[in-house]
Amino acid sequence: MGYASALAAYEKFRFDDGRWARDVYRRGVGPAVIVIHEMPGLHPQVIRFADRVAAAGMTVYCPHLFGEPGRPANHPLGVLTMLGGVCIRREFNVWASDRSSPIVDWLRALARKAHADSGGRGVGAVGMCFTGGFALAMMTEPSVVAPVLSQPSLPLGASRPEKAAGVGASPAEVACARRRFQDEDLSMIGLRFHGDPFVPDARFETYRREFGDRFEAIEIDPKDAAPGGLKHPHSVLTINLAEEGPTKAAEARVISFFRERTGAA
Repeated sequence: MGYASALAAYEKFRFDDGRWARDVYRRGVGPAVIVIHEMPGLHPQVIRFADRVAAAGMTVYCPHLFGEPGRPANHPLGVLTMLGGVCIRREFNVWASDRSSPIVDWLRALARKAHADSGGRGVGAVGMCFTGGFALAMMTEPSVVAPVLSQPSLPLGASRPEKAAGVGASPAEVACARRRFQDEDLSMIGLRFHGDPFVPDARFETYRREFGDRFEAIEIDPKDAAPGGLKHPHSVLTINLAEEGPTKAAEARVISFFRERTGAA
C-alpha cells in the first residue's frame, strides 16, 4: 500500500552526509526544527505534530530513518516487528548506556544544513521513543539550541540498573551539553508518562543529576493520555496526545520552547 498522501504537503529531498543518505520531508518557513520520528516510523501522528510546528512559524524537517513514511502506527507491521530489524542495524545502538547511535552524526549534519537553509538563532530537535535521546547527543553540533527528549527509551533493558539510568549518550556528549547549557544559557525538555516501563525513573534522575535546573521534566499521569499504542501510555506528543488537558499543554510548551530558542517568537 502507498501512504504518500500523509506527506503530500511536504517537500522531499535526499540528504547525504558522505556516510549515509536518507530522505527528509520538509515543510514551513522560519527557523528549523528537526522532528525525529518514533517507532514504528514516520506515522500520521508524528506528521500531525510536525504540521503544528510548521504552523507555529518554523521550518520542520522530518528525516525518515526506518519504517514506511505515512504508514499508520497501528499497522500489523508495527513496533515489535520493526524493533527486531532495527536492533541489528549498524546505525543504531539500542543497548549501550554510554554512547550514542552512529546515526546521530548524520542528524548533526542535517542540523547544520537546516540552520544554513532556514536561518534563525539555531535549530530545535525532538526525538521520540527509540530516538528520544538523540536530541541530547546532537548538542555537540553548535547549531542545535533546543533539544527535546520525548519518552526517551534507549538504552533498552531497563530491568538492569545501569540500563535504567543510562541516557544513550557518551560522557563527552553529556559534558558538552552541560557546558553549552551553562555558557549559552540553554536548556532541554524531557517528557514521559509516569510509570512508563520504557522510560524508568532512574533515567530522568540521571538527567536531573547531570543538568540540574537546565532540565525541564514534564511528567504526566497516564490517566490523562489518549488511548492507543502500547499497553501503558507512552507517546506523549503523538499517539497518546489528548486534544485537551496535560498532554495538550505539553505539546504547547514544546512548540513555545522551539519558538523561543530558535528565534521564531
